Amino acid sequence: MNDEMLKKLSKMAEESSLIQEELYDLYNVKRGLRNKDHTGVLVGLTHIGDVQGYDKSNGDVKPRHGRLLYRGIDIKDIVKGFLDEKRFGFDETVFLLLFGKLPAKEELDVFSNALAEMRDLPENFIEDMILKIKGKDIMNMLARCVLALYPIDENADDTTTLNILKQSMNLIAKFPSIIAYSYQSMRHMYKRETLAIRHPGKELSTAENFLYMLKGKDRYTALEAELLDLCLVLHAEHGGGNNSSFTMHVVSSSGTDTYSAVAAALGSLKGPLHGGANIRVMEMMENIKSNVKDWKNDDEIKEYLLRILGKNAFDGSGKIYGFGHAVYTRSDPRAVLLKERAAELAEEKNKIEEFELYERIEKIAPAIFSEFKKDTKIISANVDYYSGFVYSCLDIPKEVYTPLFAMARIAGWCAHRLEELISARRIIRPAYKNVVNQTEYIEIGERQ
Repeated sequence: MNDEMLKKLSKMAEESSLIQEELYDLYNVKRGLRNKDHTGVLVGLTHIGDVQGYDKSNGDVKPRHGRLLYRGIDIKDIVKGFLDEKRFGFDETVFLLLFGKLPAKEELDVFSNALAEMRDLPENFIEDMILKIKGKDIMNMLARCVLALYPIDENADDTTTLNILKQSMNLIAKFPSIIAYSYQSMRHMYKRETLAIRHPGKELSTAENFLYMLKGKDRYTALEAELLDLCLVLHAEHGGGNNSSFTMHVVSSSGTDTYSAVAAALGSLKGPLHGGANIRVMEMMENIKSNVKDWKNDDEIKEYLLRILGKNAFDGSGKIYGFGHAVYTRSDPRAVLLKERAAELAEEKNKIEEFELYERIEKIAPAIFSEFKKDTKIISANVDYYSGFVYSCLDIPKEVYTPLFAMARIAGWCAHRLEELISARRIIRPAYKNVVNQTEYIEIGERQ
């Protein structure tokens, strides 16, 4: 098929897929499952995560400082708990999400040891699935590897609670290994750099083990491991309504296997409107650093941000990445918690001036957004704004940013899968209104 024919078919596809804007209003369609006041359409119930960014009363939506709760416990209290005790928090968070309670010390030790024992990939898996089958995108490599674990599992289609828990723990434990090996393979194949395959360290925390597998022994500091652990905790869960967790609910509701459901959630998270936002923040910040001469001059920063909003700078999208959220309004608690520790990391890495630029933009951006858009909507920095900065300080390559998100969120996904199969027990099947007029079939010889 030649290019002209492809262009013609492409135009036909566009024309046949286009639905008039006014029809959505006519039939009161909740596009994106959002109400007209921008709140989410209620489609389910959950015990797992609660995302609070506004108060709704008598039809009015009032912005408030954000709160995030895991199993009813404020994320700020969870983070304070393990930081005050100078412990890593991710395994504890996974336990809480899966089982609904904070583990006692003995329970946590047993659980952490079990996850550590599961980190190794099956025999020949690294060579056959990661090194031989090349891939430039680590999210796609991760999804492929998840599906490749299906035929190795003798009880892959068993949807009993016990079996799903086994599968969930196995995937949570193996995600860091798959991601690290996939990055090493990509780096070797496409950047012609040395291939480094390191065996998981069973005595290490999840964050320490990942940094070791990615960078090598003695190539990270204690603070770096603590910051990565914090990132994993903050990204582990975000309610059932975010795109990838909802995907997990939808796919699980059909009764399919765990591997297919997780692969579908990965496909959702890979989308730039979901999991790839912190990469866009980093690209935008690099652009700002190159074009703003005086990082301490608020007027110069404001002028350049206005150019970005006017689609005259950076990528021409008119977006200031890292600001605004579907639920959070006055603040994103994850961004608040991450910013506190990011300041320490910036000092260790001699990046204080860059961190202060982030702070200045955080203060300036909401006001100029409102001024430029003539919009009273309240926005604030979201978790993506500071997570990219933290990852860059940790010397984590951009190709790994979204996979790191998946490495954390797999915990929440698995909890939502269990909840869907145990409580909902009904295939998710919303309605779509057909708005095309009925036409007659035309014999092939009479078609134009």
